[in-house]
Amino acid sequence: MKIYRNLGEFKPLSNAVVTIGTFDGVHIGHQKILSKLKECAQNIGGETVLLTFFPHPRLIINPNDESLRLINDIEEKANRLALAGIDHLIVTPFTRDFSNQSPEQYINEVLVGQLGTKQIVIGYDHHFGKDRRGSILDLKYYAPIYDFAVEQIPEQDIEDVAVSSTRVRESLIKGDIETANKYLGYNFELTGTVVRGDQIGREIGFPTANLNVLEKHKLIPAYGIYAVEAEIYSNVPSINTGRYNEPQPESIEKGMAYIGTRPTVDGMTRKIEINLLDFEDDIYGKTIRVKFLKFIRHDQWYESLDIMKEQIKLDEKAIRDFFSTMK
Repeated sequence: MKIYRNLGEFKPLSNAVVTIGTFDGVHIGHQKILSKLKECAQNIGGETVLLTFFPHPRLIINPNDESLRLINDIEEKANRLALAGIDHLIVTPFTRDFSNQSPEQYINEVLVGQLGTKQIVIGYDHHFGKDRRGSILDLKYYAPIYDFAVEQIPEQDIEDVAVSSTRVRESLIKGDIETANKYLGYNFELTGTVVRGDQIGREIGFPTANLNVLEKHKLIPAYGIYAVEAEIYSNVPSINTGRYNEPQPESIEKGMAYIGTRPTVDGMTRKIEINLLDFEDDIYGKTIRVKFLKFIRHDQWYESLDIMKEQIKLDEKAIRDFFSTMK
Protein backbone atom coordinates (compact mmCIF):
# COMPACT_ATOMS: atom_id res chain seq x y z
CA MET A 1 0.00 0.00 0.00
CA LYS A 2 1.35 3.41 -0.98
CA ILE A 3 0.90 6.10 1.63
CA TYR A 4 0.89 9.89 1.43
CA ARG A 5 1.06 12.42 4.28
CA ASN A 6 -0.97 15.09 2.46
CA LEU A 7 -2.99 15.61 -0.68
CA GLY A 8 -0.12 17.46 -2.33
CA GLU A 9 2.02 14.30 -2.37
CA PHE A 10 -0.61 12.37 -4.33
CA LYS A 11 -0.59 12.51 -8.12
CA PRO A 12 -4.07 12.22 -9.69
CA LEU A 13 -4.83 8.79 -11.10
CA SER A 14 -6.68 8.04 -14.31
CA ASN A 15 -8.91 5.46 -12.66
CA ALA A 16 -9.17 6.28 -8.96
CA VAL A 17 -11.97 4.64 -6.99
CA VAL A 18 -12.24 6.72 -3.85
CA THR A 19 -13.78 6.60 -0.40
CA ILE A 20 -13.40 9.15 2.39
CA GLY A 21 -13.74 8.91 6.15
CA THR A 22 -12.06 8.52 9.51
CA PHE A 23 -12.33 4.69 9.52
CA ASP A 24 -11.43 4.56 13.20
CA GLY A 25 -11.10 0.90 14.16
CA VAL A 26 -11.27 -0.46 10.59
CA HIS A 27 -13.85 -2.81 12.12
CA ILE A 28 -16.32 -5.23 10.52
CA GLY A 29 -18.64 -2.38 9.53
CA HIS A 30 -15.82 -0.54 7.77
CA GLN A 31 -14.68 -3.76 6.16
CA LYS A 32 -17.98 -3.96 4.24
CA ILE A 33 -17.25 -0.54 2.75
CA LEU A 34 -13.69 -1.54 1.88
CA SER A 35 -14.96 -4.69 0.17
CA LYS A 36 -17.34 -2.59 -1.94
CA LEU A 37 -14.50 -0.18 -2.75
CA LYS A 38 -12.29 -3.02 -3.99
CA GLU A 39 -15.16 -4.58 -5.93
CA CYS A 40 -15.84 -1.29 -7.74
CA ALA A 41 -12.15 -0.86 -8.54
CA GLN A 42 -11.92 -4.38 -9.91
CA ASN A 43 -14.98 -3.79 -12.12
CA ILE A 44 -13.36 -0.83 -13.90
CA GLY A 45 -9.71 -1.87 -13.66
CA GLY A 46 -9.11 0.93 -11.19
CA GLU A 47 -7.06 1.55 -8.06
CA THR A 48 -8.50 2.02 -4.58
CA VAL A 49 -7.85 5.33 -2.81
CA LEU A 50 -8.82 6.03 0.79
CA LEU A 51 -8.66 9.60 2.04
CA THR A 52 -8.57 10.01 5.81
CA PHE A 53 -7.62 12.79 8.18
CA PHE A 54 -5.09 13.33 10.94
CA PRO A 55 -5.55 14.97 13.38
CA HIS A 56 -9.14 13.79 13.74
CA PRO A 57 -11.56 16.48 12.43
CA ARG A 58 -13.24 16.77 15.85
CA LEU A 59 -9.98 18.02 17.35
CA ILE A 60 -9.91 20.88 14.84
CA ILE A 61 -13.60 21.78 14.88
CA ASN A 62 -13.89 21.45 18.69
CA PRO A 63 -10.35 21.87 20.09
CA ASN A 64 -11.58 21.96 23.68
CA ASP A 65 -13.37 18.61 23.37
CA GLU A 66 -11.42 16.17 25.54
CA SER A 67 -13.87 13.30 25.09
CA LEU A 68 -12.48 11.91 21.82
CA ARG A 69 -11.05 8.40 22.19
CA LEU A 70 -9.61 6.55 19.19
CA ILE A 71 -9.80 2.81 18.63
CA ASN A 72 -6.68 3.00 16.43
CA ASP A 73 -3.71 5.31 16.45
CA ILE A 74 -2.67 6.41 12.97
CA GLU A 75 -0.03 3.67 12.55
CA GLU A 76 -2.45 0.94 13.65
CA LYS A 77 -5.06 2.27 11.22
CA ALA A 78 -2.56 2.28 8.36
CA ASN A 79 -1.59 -1.30 9.17
CA ARG A 80 -5.23 -2.42 9.17
CA LEU A 81 -5.93 -0.70 5.85
CA ALA A 82 -2.83 -2.28 4.32
CA LEU A 83 -4.03 -5.70 5.47
CA ALA A 84 -7.43 -4.91 3.91
CA GLY A 85 -5.76 -4.50 0.51
CA ILE A 86 -6.10 -0.76 -0.09
CA ASP A 87 -3.81 0.53 -2.88
CA HIS A 88 -3.39 4.16 -1.82
CA LEU A 89 -3.87 5.75 1.62
CA ILE A 90 -3.81 9.53 1.92
CA VAL A 91 -3.50 10.81 5.50
CA THR A 92 -4.06 14.53 5.13
CA PRO A 93 -4.17 17.17 7.86
CA PHE A 94 -7.70 18.37 8.54
CA THR A 95 -7.74 22.17 8.68
CA ARG A 96 -10.37 24.88 8.94
CA ASP A 97 -9.49 26.00 5.40
CA PHE A 98 -10.19 22.49 4.17
CA SER A 99 -13.53 22.40 6.00
CA ASN A 100 -14.55 25.81 4.65
CA GLN A 101 -14.55 24.83 0.98
CA SER A 102 -17.86 25.04 -0.85
CA PRO A 103 -19.28 21.68 -1.97
CA GLU A 104 -18.45 22.37 -5.63
CA GLN A 105 -14.95 23.58 -4.78
CA TYR A 106 -14.36 20.39 -2.79
CA ILE A 107 -15.61 18.21 -5.65
CA ASN A 108 -13.76 20.12 -8.36
CA GLU A 109 -10.45 20.72 -6.59
CA VAL A 110 -10.12 17.72 -4.26
CA LEU A 111 -12.07 14.81 -5.71
CA VAL A 112 -11.39 15.54 -9.36
CA GLY A 113 -8.34 17.80 -9.44
CA GLN A 114 -6.20 16.22 -6.73
CA LEU A 115 -7.44 12.61 -6.72
CA GLY A 116 -8.59 12.02 -10.30
CA THR A 117 -11.77 10.36 -9.04
CA LYS A 118 -13.58 8.17 -11.56
CA GLN A 119 -15.86 6.61 -8.96
CA ILE A 120 -16.60 7.55 -5.37
CA VAL A 121 -17.95 5.01 -2.89
CA ILE A 122 -19.77 6.84 -0.15
CA GLY A 123 -22.64 6.56 2.33
CA TYR A 124 -25.99 8.34 2.20
CA ASP A 125 -25.05 10.38 5.30
CA HIS A 126 -21.67 11.65 4.07
CA HIS A 127 -21.35 15.44 4.40
CA PHE A 128 -18.53 17.72 3.38
CA GLY A 129 -17.58 21.34 2.75
CA LYS A 130 -18.41 24.47 4.69
CA ASP A 131 -20.88 23.81 7.50
CA ARG A 132 -21.17 20.26 6.13
CA ARG A 133 -23.56 21.54 3.46
CA GLY A 134 -22.35 19.09 0.83
CA SER A 135 -24.10 15.73 0.59
CA ILE A 136 -24.53 12.77 -1.69
CA LEU A 137 -27.07 14.84 -3.62
CA ASP A 138 -24.29 17.28 -4.57
CA LEU A 139 -22.06 14.39 -5.61
CA LYS A 140 -24.79 12.97 -7.84
CA TYR A 141 -25.53 16.41 -9.32
CA TYR A 142 -21.89 17.15 -10.21
CA ALA A 143 -20.96 13.59 -11.22
CA PRO A 144 -21.92 13.95 -14.94
CA ILE A 145 -20.39 17.44 -15.06
CA TYR A 146 -17.01 16.26 -13.79
CA ASP A 147 -17.21 12.76 -15.29
CA PHE A 148 -17.23 10.48 -12.26
CA ALA A 149 -19.66 7.88 -10.94
CA VAL A 150 -21.21 7.66 -7.48
CA GLU A 151 -21.65 4.33 -5.72
CA GLN A 152 -23.94 4.75 -2.72
CA ILE A 153 -23.30 2.40 0.18
CA PRO A 154 -26.58 0.89 1.47
CA GLU A 155 -28.04 2.53 4.55
CA GLN A 156 -27.87 -0.75 6.49
CA ASP A 157 -24.11 -0.98 5.90
CA ILE A 158 -23.67 2.56 7.22
CA GLU A 159 -25.76 1.68 10.28
CA ASP A 160 -23.51 -1.34 10.78
CA VAL A 161 -20.51 1.01 10.94
CA ALA A 162 -22.16 3.10 13.68
CA VAL A 163 -23.26 0.03 15.62
CA SER A 164 -19.83 -1.58 15.37
CA SER A 165 -18.02 1.59 16.49
CA THR A 166 -20.35 2.00 19.46
CA ARG A 167 -20.09 -1.63 20.51
CA VAL A 168 -16.30 -1.63 20.25
CA ARG A 169 -15.94 1.48 22.43
CA GLU A 170 -18.54 0.41 24.99
CA SER A 171 -17.01 -3.05 25.26
CA LEU A 172 -13.46 -1.75 25.74
CA ILE A 173 -14.57 0.67 28.44
CA LYS A 174 -16.16 -2.26 30.33
CA GLY A 175 -13.24 -4.60 29.73
CA ASP A 176 -15.34 -6.87 27.51
CA ILE A 177 -12.46 -7.66 25.18
CA GLU A 178 -14.14 -10.66 23.57
CA THR A 179 -17.08 -8.54 22.33
CA ALA A 180 -14.79 -5.73 21.18
CA ASN A 181 -12.67 -8.20 19.20
CA LYS A 182 -15.80 -9.71 17.65
CA TYR A 183 -16.86 -6.33 16.27
CA LEU A 184 -13.34 -5.38 15.24
CA GLY A 185 -12.77 -8.62 13.38
CA TYR A 186 -9.30 -8.78 14.97
CA ASN A 187 -7.75 -8.41 18.42
CA PHE A 188 -7.74 -4.90 19.91
CA GLU A 189 -4.21 -3.56 20.25
CA LEU A 190 -2.16 -0.94 22.05
CA THR A 191 1.13 0.17 20.53
CA GLY A 192 3.92 1.98 22.32
CA THR A 193 7.53 1.98 23.40
CA VAL A 194 8.97 0.20 26.42
CA VAL A 195 10.19 2.62 29.09
CA ARG A 196 11.77 2.13 32.50
CA GLY A 197 9.44 1.91 35.48
CA ASP A 198 10.07 1.81 39.22
CA GLN A 199 10.91 -1.93 39.25
CA ILE A 200 8.16 -2.92 41.72
CA GLY A 201 7.14 -5.78 39.45
CA ARG A 202 10.69 -7.11 39.45
CA GLU A 203 10.86 -6.91 43.25
CA ILE A 204 7.81 -9.17 43.65
CA GLY A 205 8.92 -11.64 40.96
CA PHE A 206 6.86 -10.34 38.02
CA PRO A 207 9.09 -8.02 35.95
CA THR A 208 7.08 -5.88 33.56
CA ALA A 209 7.60 -3.91 30.38
CA ASN A 210 6.10 -0.48 30.96
CA LEU A 211 4.27 0.66 27.84
CA ASN A 212 4.29 4.31 26.83
CA VAL A 213 1.34 4.83 24.45
CA LEU A 214 2.16 7.95 22.43
CA GLU A 215 -1.32 8.69 21.06
CA LYS A 216 -2.93 10.63 23.91
CA HIS A 217 -6.43 10.17 22.47
CA LYS A 218 -6.11 6.39 22.24
CA LEU A 219 -8.92 4.49 23.97
CA ILE A 220 -7.49 2.48 26.88
CA PRO A 221 -9.53 -0.54 28.07
CA ALA A 222 -10.95 -0.90 31.57
CA TYR A 223 -8.47 -1.16 34.44
CA GLY A 224 -7.57 -4.74 35.19
CA ILE A 225 -5.61 -7.84 34.18
CA TYR A 226 -5.66 -9.27 30.64
CA ALA A 227 -4.20 -12.16 28.70
CA VAL A 228 -2.27 -10.68 25.79
CA GLU A 229 0.13 -11.39 22.98
CA ALA A 230 2.96 -8.90 22.52
CA GLU A 231 4.67 -8.36 19.19
CA ILE A 232 8.17 -6.94 19.70
CA TYR A 233 9.78 -4.67 17.10
CA SER A 234 13.03 -2.79 16.75
CA ASN A 235 11.63 -0.87 13.80
CA VAL A 236 7.96 -0.54 12.92
CA PRO A 237 7.00 0.67 9.42
CA SER A 238 5.91 4.29 9.58
CA ILE A 239 3.31 6.16 7.60
CA ASN A 240 6.15 8.54 6.68
CA THR A 241 7.98 5.97 4.56
CA GLY A 242 5.86 6.23 1.40
CA ARG A 243 4.92 2.55 1.34
CA TYR A 244 3.37 0.53 4.11
CA ASN A 245 4.01 -3.19 4.29
CA GLU A 246 2.85 -5.47 7.09
CA PRO A 247 5.48 -5.23 9.85
CA GLN A 248 7.32 -8.39 10.85
CA PRO A 249 8.01 -8.64 14.59
CA GLU A 250 11.25 -9.94 16.07
CA SER A 251 9.17 -12.21 18.26
CA ILE A 252 5.64 -12.75 19.53
CA GLU A 253 5.37 -13.41 23.25
CA LYS A 254 2.49 -14.47 25.47
CA GLY A 255 1.88 -12.23 28.41
CA MET A 256 -0.15 -10.77 31.23
CA ALA A 257 -1.11 -7.09 30.96
CA TYR A 258 -2.01 -4.78 33.81
CA ILE A 259 -3.84 -1.46 33.32
CA GLY A 260 -4.46 0.67 36.39
CA THR A 261 -3.12 3.03 39.02
CA ARG A 262 -1.56 0.35 41.27
CA PRO A 263 -3.64 1.27 44.34
CA THR A 264 -1.80 -1.19 46.59
CA VAL A 265 1.41 0.87 46.27
CA ASP A 266 -0.46 4.20 46.44
CA GLY A 267 -0.15 4.80 42.73
CA MET A 268 -1.65 8.00 41.37
CA THR A 269 -1.15 7.74 37.60
CA ARG A 270 -2.31 5.13 35.12
CA LYS A 271 0.22 2.48 34.18
CA ILE A 272 0.19 -0.06 31.38
CA GLU A 273 2.53 -2.91 32.31
CA ILE A 274 3.17 -6.15 30.43
CA ASN A 275 4.64 -9.23 32.11
CA LEU A 276 5.97 -11.44 29.30
CA LEU A 277 5.77 -15.12 30.22
CA ASP A 278 9.06 -17.06 30.11
CA PHE A 279 10.88 -14.08 28.58
CA GLU A 280 13.93 -12.27 29.98
CA ASP A 281 15.44 -10.22 27.12
CA ASP A 282 16.10 -6.50 27.47
CA ILE A 283 13.54 -4.67 25.34
CA TYR A 284 13.86 -1.11 26.68
CA GLY A 285 13.31 1.38 23.87
CA LYS A 286 11.70 -1.16 21.57
CA THR A 287 8.17 -0.92 20.23
CA ILE A 288 5.60 -3.49 21.26
CA ARG A 289 2.14 -4.02 19.85
CA VAL A 290 0.00 -5.59 22.55
CA LYS A 291 -3.00 -7.61 21.39
CA PHE A 292 -5.71 -8.12 24.00
CA LEU A 293 -7.22 -11.60 24.07
CA LYS A 294 -9.08 -12.11 27.34
CA PHE A 295 -10.14 -10.10 30.39
CA ILE A 296 -9.13 -11.79 33.67
CA ARG A 297 -10.27 -9.46 36.47
CA HIS A 298 -10.68 -5.81 37.46
CA ASP A 299 -7.99 -3.84 39.28
CA GLN A 300 -8.25 -3.80 43.06
CA TRP A 301 -6.49 -2.75 46.27
CA TYR A 302 -4.73 -5.29 48.53
CA GLU A 303 -3.65 -4.93 52.15
CA SER A 304 -0.04 -5.83 51.38
CA LEU A 305 2.36 -6.60 48.55
CA ASP A 306 2.46 -10.23 49.68
CA ILE A 307 -1.31 -10.60 49.25
CA MET A 308 -1.11 -8.86 45.87
CA LYS A 309 1.71 -11.19 44.83
CA GLU A 310 -0.39 -14.26 45.65
CA GLN A 311 -3.24 -12.89 43.56
CA ILE A 312 -0.89 -12.23 40.64
CA LYS A 313 0.24 -15.86 40.86
CA LEU A 314 -3.41 -16.89 40.45
CA ASP A 315 -3.76 -14.47 37.52
CA GLU A 316 -0.70 -15.95 35.86
CA LYS A 317 -2.09 -19.46 36.25
CA ALA A 318 -5.41 -18.40 34.75
CA ILE A 319 -3.60 -16.85 31.80
CA ARG A 320 -1.36 -19.86 31.26
CA ASP A 321 -4.44 -22.09 31.39
CA PHE A 322 -6.11 -19.81 28.82
CA PHE A 323 -3.16 -20.09 26.46
CA SER A 324 -3.02 -23.87 26.91
CA THR A 325 -6.59 -24.10 25.55
CA MET A 326 -5.52 -22.21 22.39
CA LYS A 327 -2.99 -24.85 21.31
